[in-house]
Amino acid sequence: MSTDEILHHLQAKNIALSIRNGRLVVRGEEQLVDDPALVSLLRENRQALIELIQTGKYGETGTPRRVSVPPNRIPAGCRAMTPEMLSMVALTAAQIETLVAQVPGGVPNIQDVYPLTPLQEGILFHHLMADDDPYVLSGSVAFSSREDLDAALRALEAALGRHDILRTAIFWEKLPEPLQVVLRKAVLRVEEVSLDASATDAVNELHQRFDGRRFKLDLHQAPLARVFIAYDQNERRWLLLLLLHHLVGDHATLALLQEEIEAYLQGRGGQLPAPVPFRNFVAEARLGVTKNEHETYFRQMLGDVDEPTAPFGLLELHGDTPQVREAALDLPVEVALRIRRQARQHGVSTASLCHLAWAEVLARVSGRNDIVFGTVLFGRMNSSEGVDRVMGPCINTLPLRIRIDRQEVAEEVRHTHKLLAELVRHEHASLALAQRSSAVPAPTPLFSSILNYRHSTVTPADRTGKRLQWVGAEERTNYPVTLSVDDLGVGLRLAAQVFEPIDPIRICRLMETALARVASALEQAPKTPLNTLDVLPAEERRLVLYGWNDTAAPFTTDACVHQLFEKEAVRSPEAVALVFEGRQLCYDELNRRANQL
Repeated sequence: MSTDEILHHLQAKNIALSIRNGRLVVRGEEQLVDDPALVSLLRENRQALIELIQTGKYGETGTPRRVSVPPNRIPAGCRAMTPEMLSMVALTAAQIETLVAQVPGGVPNIQDVYPLTPLQEGILFHHLMADDDPYVLSGSVAFSSREDLDAALRALEAALGRHDILRTAIFWEKLPEPLQVVLRKAVLRVEEVSLDASATDAVNELHQRFDGRRFKLDLHQAPLARVFIAYDQNERRWLLLLLLHHLVGDHATLALLQEEIEAYLQGRGGQLPAPVPFRNFVAEARLGVTKNEHETYFRQMLGDVDEPTAPFGLLELHGDTPQVREAALDLPVEVALRIRRQARQHGVSTASLCHLAWAEVLARVSGRNDIVFGTVLFGRMNSSEGVDRVMGPCINTLPLRIRIDRQEVAEEVRHTHKLLAELVRHEHASLALAQRSSAVPAPTPLFSSILNYRHSTVTPADRTGKRLQWVGAEERTNYPVTLSVDDLGVGLRLAAQVFEPIDPIRICRLMETALARVASALEQAPKTPLNTLDVLPAEERRLVLYGWNDTAAPFTTDACVHQLFEKEAVRSPEAVALVFEGRQLCYDELNRRANQL
């Protein structure tokens, strides 16, 4: 579990942290505080939690810094909108008129208007730049009967009515900045399609037909979701494919959405807690840490970085997206336990150790020792009470810089842990702001790979409800190399998404080796220089040393070089034989000149 998720977990259970005489003090209900699993978790991450409190991320009471959220001043039944009604964005009367003209139903159908979060701004940029849509989440569910499918659709529509972000559309034309508009009523579009009866995998066919590489959602049409249903003749079941744009949801949103659907299916819809408006999160993301603080922090981190970190030379982040390849690898349990053990002994989180190992991999495949990559932040730690129930895109991706030099492994593990703790305070900063803080000239990206360390004891594809059976899910980014580390409580799973022609299992094997070598160094020789660690798996080392060097080829021994040249001059007299300083000679001409010697 990452440090972000630990704090999120503690907040949900009303457990507070403080520091007394340099020690971490935990306060809460006795049965919760004495939970052995929680005690072990706090011990493993003790130093990281202390650093977060000391740096001001959390107050001494253990609660996040609060931001006063402006109230929504648009009344129900409103038929004319004025600038004074918009508490989170400044628009003139003419700009309001421009916006209203684009909204279905006009003013009576507008519940709220507010700006985008920094993450949403970045996603919108890539959506507009790309021909495809890399930020569409998808999940498919199987039903034994059409009645069960219809019941799930009714539950999904009920969830739409509860949560503002699920009734949100995005507008930007002729406006001072992109805005998200919450509609009072948004109709979910459901389309029934026919599948190929001869296809052996109906789920895959459905996903491929509406893949983000070929299908884009209209951001002006709320909800930013689509449902496609089809009958699977081979398995005699109904399939439902849900597409949800990342502008209005993330991995946690899908999980919460499923919980609510299951609650309605089980007759518990009336027991669901009151929804928390996404506007609260937007206000806190934009008003928490100031822009100047963000700029100062990232300028100190990245100011002298003048070259991007591009694994395998892959740098393109927008335009025509190449084919994406995926693979997953479960680490051997013994390796995962060693990693956790060393993290505890050195007072860092398992996530910190994984970030350092990933930097090792990137150093080898990019030919650099000054590494910058994106790390995915949970995004819900600087927010108010109830944020664990907020649906919407709360995560963010920000750069982390790690130098692979002669620093001792143990020392660099602790330093990486400190870097992550500092970065969390800026979890709502704009990636564009961070990019501008470096010396890498625009529009070249600062990095082209990301690491997503996430707590994944249960994924949408693993969950089952009373009448739901998840049979597939997909998340994509526009980054050429993405590695997710799923923390399963005990084990660790590596999942890679890469652009062709890179082999994703190769990325997983490199990371597996790097983790094992970092763990071994911490166990046996913690003062080992970081840049001496080897991350090449045995099979890849054999390929480099022997496979690629197996260049022996048979050749004739009955003729001298000049005789072979003369034969080529007869066979291909007009072919280019020599190029030098802008001039070239064909075989025939070069042969005639040579004969004059």
